[in-house]
Amino acid sequence: MVTVLVAVSVVGWWLGSHGDDARPSGRVVEVVDGDTIVVAFADESTDTIRLLGVDTPETHHPTKPVECFGPEAAAYTARRLTGRLVTLEGDVEARDVYGRRLAYVVLDGQRFNDELLRKGYARLLVIAPNRRHAHDLLEAELAAHHAGRGLWRRCEP
Repeated sequence: MVTVLVAVSVVGWWLGSHGDDARPSGRVVEVVDGDTIVVAFADESTDTIRLLGVDTPETHHPTKPVECFGPEAAAYTARRLTGRLVTLEGDVEARDVYGRRLAYVVLDGQRFNDELLRKGYARLLVIAPNRRHAHDLLEAELAAHHAGRGLWRRCEP
C-alpha cells in the first residue's frame, strides 16, 4: 500500500512539474503588430508568437498597404501586453509556415485573443486544426460586430 502511495505521489509530482511545459509563461518584450508579439522566457530565449483565432488589420505586410484600424489594433496590443507576463496556450499545430509559435495568449487569467475580438480590434480567423476555442472566439466577434465596436464601426466590410 505504501509503495502504491509513493508511486502515485511521484507520478503526480512529475506531471505537475512538467505540466507547465504545455503552457509556458514569459514577458512580452515586443509587439510586432496587433496579432504578433515577441515573448522572452526565463531561460533568456525569445519566440515570436502569432495569436490564434484572430486576424488584426495589416500594418507591416510586405505587399499590402496599412489596413483600416491596423494601427489602432497594434497600439492596443502594445498598450495591453508590452512588459506584461503572459501564459501561452497552444493548440494542435505549434508553428505556422513562418516559424512563429501559434498560441492563445493568457493575461491575468483571461485570453487576450478574445479581448481583441470583443473590442473590435480583430476579426475571427480559425485555421484548422487549431480550433480549440473557436466557439468562444466567434461569440466575442459577433458581440463586437453587433455593437459596432472598433473596426466594425470604422471600416468598410
